[in-house]
Amino acid sequence: TRKRKASDLLSPEVPSKKQSPLIHVGTDLPATPRTPTPSTMDSEEEYNSSQASDGFMEDQDSDGFMGEDQDDSDFDMEADDVGFESQDKDIKPTKQAYEVDFKVYSPQDIQAHQNKQINEVSSILGQPSEATAILLRYMRWNKERLIDKYMEQTEEILEDAGLGETAATHPPRLEKVKDFVCDICCNDEPDMKTFAMKCGHRFCVDCYRQYLQTKVKSEGEAARIRCPGDGCNRIVDSKSLDLLMPSEINDRYHELLNRTYVDDKENLRWCPAPNCVYAVQCGVKDRELTRIVPTVHCDCGHYFCFGCSLNDHQPAPCALVKKWLKKCEDDSETANWISANTKECPRCHSTIEKNGGCNHMTCRKCRHEFCWMCMGVWSEHGTSWYNCNRFEEKSGHEARDAQAKSRQSLERYLHYYNRYANHEQSAKLDKDIYLKTEKKMTQLQNSTGMSWIEVQFLDSASQALQQCRQTLKWTYAFAYYLARNNLTEIFEDNQKDLEMAVENLSEMFEKPVDQLQGLKVEMMDKTAYCTKRRIILLNDTAENLKAGNWQFNVPLS
Repeated sequence: TRKRKASDLLSPEVPSKKQSPLIHVGTDLPATPRTPTPSTMDSEEEYNSSQASDGFMEDQDSDGFMGEDQDDSDFDMEADDVGFESQDKDIKPTKQAYEVDFKVYSPQDIQAHQNKQINEVSSILGQPSEATAILLRYMRWNKERLIDKYMEQTEEILEDAGLGETAATHPPRLEKVKDFVCDICCNDEPDMKTFAMKCGHRFCVDCYRQYLQTKVKSEGEAARIRCPGDGCNRIVDSKSLDLLMPSEINDRYHELLNRTYVDDKENLRWCPAPNCVYAVQCGVKDRELTRIVPTVHCDCGHYFCFGCSLNDHQPAPCALVKKWLKKCEDDSETANWISANTKECPRCHSTIEKNGGCNHMTCRKCRHEFCWMCMGVWSEHGTSWYNCNRFEEKSGHEARDAQAKSRQSLERYLHYYNRYANHEQSAKLDKDIYLKTEKKMTQLQNSTGMSWIEVQFLDSASQALQQCRQTLKWTYAFAYYLARNNLTEIFEDNQKDLEMAVENLSEMFEKPVDQLQGLKVEMMDKTAYCTKRRIILLNDTAENLKAGNWQFNVPLS
């Protein structure tokens, strides 16, 4: 007889239309007609068709990322009604090259998926729901692997998960052991209650409970807490946890148990925003992060990268972001400053800072005399005490080269860092303005008689500024690691166009309230233009990243 595998037993998971959340495709403000640039396609139709055939979700499961079929009957028009047909094309959003498919799940959705998986596996294994949940957590919610292993080694997996025959006949219990001394607190009271698992590491109950409380409350562990014995890898089983878990942290313990469903799924991430309870599902794998920047948008309003959970950092891949942040925070840049503002003695290589006007330097360590300007031996300079025209002297050639390279490297870094930091600071200032936007909108309403809907252009402009600043900030980190080629010039042109548009919109946004009514049309146009330039820049970088056309001066792996 053929041994049954998990794939034979499991029915494909088809999300219920009532429970499954709608799929989100990251969208920005409404796009305006495409502006011809060197980085765009010849026609909108050509661009759309290229996007429709370019997919990265080939290995999705049935829980995947293709949303339920939308009913487009409201938009069905007669074939000969050309005017309405063209409007229909404008209404449907087009997925951009830099966008990825994702879903947002509420706690209720997550619990429903857990229960569905538990019930399905429970019916296959013939185990109660509670025992099935313990087995699934033990196998990190990998139901196929659980079923395969259960069919082959039933007793072994039940024993490892704390559900074996031993656990049924000899459940975990507290014992009093004569002449026992706890290895943690060194207590040796005669009536002290102790506990030990099959590994034999016995401790007093108070120490065990304190250990579990620290793991649950401080470290956020629940499903895979290890034995407190030194070097022991045995997992504390669920029955032992139920026996030992302090009552005051029981709710927190069960909450963490439920969170393991998301933590153990490769294609699920918790939203990193403070106090957010949503999880996001995305099909981008870790191996694809060198050619995709998977920015997702949680229902709480937070944009973040699914790959590294940092705030949105398009167009820079996660590997470059990690290197850039380390470079900005690292003390290595202090060393660069020292290298650019000091020089090394040509003989003993001690670091020397010039503290006077004379070019005749004498090393305090080795007493070597040299010229500060050309780094050559001072005896070759004759009587030229306060200036040096000996730049071609061989004795100082290597020292001058090293100094020039150091200065050039530092200046290049500072060029990109200053612009990166400027947009970061501007974004914070724009955010402060955004917090005051509602007040400004109310003032505009009261002073001009405009309706609340009519003043929404200020809110749209503020959101566009925030998004564009965030993108521009990371374009400089991206450009720092970018090797020069023809594509780099196109990228820098797109970057310049977006930067100019953002500065113009920011200037208009800061105008006094009494001038804003007259700037409404111009601000709406500039907002749409900024959004469009951002889309063009991100599409260009994303398409070339997917195709492997960008060349970087550091490895991405």
